[in-house]
Amino acid sequence: MQLLKERILRDGKVKEGNVLKVDSFLNHRMDISLMQEIGKEFRRRFPQPEINKILTIEASGIGIAAIAAQYFNNADVVFAKKTKSKNLDGELYTVQVFSFTRGVPFEVEVSKKYLDQDDCVLIIDDFLANGQALKGLMEIVRQSGARLAGCGIVIEKGFQEGGKLLREQGVNLQSLAIVDSIDNGAITFRE
Repeated sequence: MQLLKERILRDGKVKEGNVLKVDSFLNHRMDISLMQEIGKEFRRRFPQPEINKILTIEASGIGIAAIAAQYFNNADVVFAKKTKSKNLDGELYTVQVFSFTRGVPFEVEVSKKYLDQDDCVLIIDDFLANGQALKGLMEIVRQSGARLAGCGIVIEKGFQEGGKLLREQGVNLQSLAIVDSIDNGAITFRE
């Protein structure tokens, strides 16, 4: 997605350890016009009419998923919670995920009331590095008995293993921008 790549080059910041910060337009302050284009592109890449749920993980994926949902016949957005909440009652799908950003494992949970075998699920997230969050969300879909339509990622770090491993497993993984390398602050995209 050329518009996204241009925005990453213009406004993205590379921090120590090849951390790409896009918080000025994607996951802290959100450019809604860009988000709408991202939603349209996800719809183009996932045309299945039966998609009725978009699953993401809190917090950065929520805004992206919510805006994308309008292009999927207003599919419901369900997000996995990272923290225990008194508001989560009843039976839960639970899986442990290792956070690349934080460097620690944590549990994510989704209420069984909001995802079941009648659903066709698209997973959406902002970043893909090692793929742990996506694997956790895919496990929740598996636990629910729902059908996985695929996984949509805004930015994939192609120099890390997550995307490669998931594609080798046959996952329909669509990343809107794949960063092949970050070298001395210079970002190179996969074509």
